[in-house]
Amino acid sequence: MEYYELHPEDPQLRYINKAVDVLKNGGIVIYPTDTVYGMGCDIYNKRSLERLFRIKNDSREKLFSFICSGFKEISKYAKISDFAYKRMKHLLPGPYTFILPTTRLVPKQLWSKRKRVGIRIPDNNVALKLVEELGNPIVSTSATNRKGEILYDPFEIKNIFNSQVDLMLASGILAGNPSSVIDLSEDVPEILRRGAGDIALFV
Repeated sequence: MEYYELHPEDPQLRYINKAVDVLKNGGIVIYPTDTVYGMGCDIYNKRSLERLFRIKNDSREKLFSFICSGFKEISKYAKISDFAYKRMKHLLPGPYTFILPTTRLVPKQLWSKRKRVGIRIPDNNVALKLVEELGNPIVSTSATNRKGEILYDPFEIKNIFNSQVDLMLASGILAGNPSSVIDLSEDVPEILRRGAGDIALFV
């Protein structure tokens, strides 16, 4: 695994570009978000998606989220109602995952049975710059150990995934909670997980 320490506010572009090259060539990258470390790949690379499923040992029915650069990009991959847009606009970028109906641009490997996707715009410059330079979303799942426990220390993450992941962008220990997950696929919001971020708009 290639390993690089990045400044959280002003990440070094040369390391971002190394990660982009890895993603474009079917690799798996670990990167910081505004909550925990994410592990992801290019949504359009089938081989890297298969690798990610194997690394995480997750069911294909589990909903993975996408890291997006902004609302313009979200609108390509998810259908946003006026109700959803008003609330998301108020909270993003931020520590939230919003569940929305998918569009046909999303690879079917990533559709849930209900044809929904999880969308994130994290308040983290490393993650956002990575997506912007790649030019399309990254499939994202939390970096966890075999017990499913979230890992916060980049050195521990490196030791565990050193032979499975191609590159890691580190920004120190992340002590945040996972994102709050809110289903906005209907006009009645449903809180699926209470995590980081204020959810008063949906209570």
